[in-house]
Amino acid sequence: MNTDQQPDAANLDAAAREHLWMHFTRLSAYAESPVPVIVRGDGPYIYDSNGRRYLDGLSGLFVVQTGHGRQELADAAAKQAAELAYFPLWSYAHPKAIELADRLADITPGDLNRVFFTTGGSEAVESAWKLARSYFKRTGKPLKTKVLSRSIAYHGTSMGALSITGIPVLKQDFEPLVPGAFRVPNTNYYRRPDESMTPEQFGVWAADRIAEAIEFEGPDTVAAVYLEPVQNAGGCFPPPPGYFQRVREICDRYDVLLVSDEVICAFGRLGEYFGSTRYGYQPDIITCAKGLTSGYVPLGAMLASDRLAEPFLEGKNWFAHGITYGGHPVGSAVALANLDIFEREGLNEHVRDNSPLFRSYLERLYDLPIVGDVRGDGYFFGIELVKDKATKATFDDAESEALLRGFLSKALFDAGLYCRADDRGDPVIQLAPPLICDESHFAEMEQILRAVLTEAWARL
Repeated sequence: MNTDQQPDAANLDAAAREHLWMHFTRLSAYAESPVPVIVRGDGPYIYDSNGRRYLDGLSGLFVVQTGHGRQELADAAAKQAAELAYFPLWSYAHPKAIELADRLADITPGDLNRVFFTTGGSEAVESAWKLARSYFKRTGKPLKTKVLSRSIAYHGTSMGALSITGIPVLKQDFEPLVPGAFRVPNTNYYRRPDESMTPEQFGVWAADRIAEAIEFEGPDTVAAVYLEPVQNAGGCFPPPPGYFQRVREICDRYDVLLVSDEVICAFGRLGEYFGSTRYGYQPDIITCAKGLTSGYVPLGAMLASDRLAEPFLEGKNWFAHGITYGGHPVGSAVALANLDIFEREGLNEHVRDNSPLFRSYLERLYDLPIVGDVRGDGYFFGIELVKDKATKATFDDAESEALLRGFLSKALFDAGLYCRADDRGDPVIQLAPPLICDESHFAEMEQILRAVLTEAWARL
């Protein structure tokens, strides 16, 4: 590759094939076809190395809340790097981490006033499990080490976070994992076990399975339950009415910590800074990342209640855990600038105001025979694909492979829409555009989806 000038598309493709190990990617997929190379972003759009434009229907990876190309975020990073590029939070502090922790404590629900910084979501999830175990050991309940999470839920890739993840195909290559993680049903109302259930009845049923699992494992052994406000994997499962309130009651009854995993749902994705605020429940811990900086710099956090910090404020007690780049000065500075944009432009209000309109454009697709369900909230929706709407019959593994990987993923991208066609569960298309998007972008998504899904059905 010529390093004296900007590499062209062919050189980038060749170097990517030879050296770049892409994440969650079948490398064989690019044996005969070029690697998509994204070189630039502007607002809700991205551009590839051939100059083609695409609507970013997934905010990168549920990340770029404020849109691409925000000069003030780049300037905040450069200014901080010139002033203090790095210093650890291991027994020391720096101004931007202090300022950001203080600001986050102001917007978190309840008494979640303790901010433990990480560099991403998996680390935040892992930190929460370690805190739960450490807390209960210091409060006289050392057997409380187990955690519960939901079927098909994704909580990260580090060994602890992967153990909490409820997607078997992501785990099988790495067994044995950390013991003590167990699964309960998710809140996919479309696939509820009894069609006669109302949403409220389904919510009670799903929440009560958590109590049942705690009883089965033994209340004195369960430390925490991990729940996303809207579950990502499987295709955007919102909570039924009253679900989280009943879960909160169950956690209080058994002295189990409620961890709200908001790596995706925090910072405007659901029209609030936190999804727990959106649904009116009080967690003991929030895990977050992604939208905290709109992806301009990696940064995550575990937000813990004052109660959980109390044992560590005495004597020689300490939380024996740390991350080299947690609370990085540049990341903290960018996060503060990102929150400034949220406030100045009213992005949470924008999402709340426009979410019904976004949903309405996606629900227009119900007239297609392949669209079984449209679900989600805020700027976070999934479209479940079926081969028989009357029976809700889904695609088998071979059909799903041909539909998603054999056609939809590439066809949607070629048509100008970057989104996710996913089969971690039943086949779905997920959409989570930047929070700056408006009706024109919703219409663009609907038009592309309609054309591609119509062709997909014709190929079946």
